Amino acid sequence: MSQTYLSDRQIGLRYGVHHLTPRRWLKTDPTFPKPIRLTPGCTRWKLSDIEAWEAAKAEAA
Repeated sequence: MSQTYLSDRQIGLRYGVHHLTPRRWLKTDPTFPKPIRLTPGCTRWKLSDIEAWEAAKAEAA
């Protein structure tokens, strides 16, 4: 099973926010998933981690 990775721009589009907002969430929300460095200069978030974070936020609301 292959893993899907999202860039900060893709996360921004997913939530309708600026592409730098996920980086801000890293600093302000301790529950926001940490990105993974795939190669030097290429950092991405696992889609499964983002979906789990979404589910946890929805459950808490």
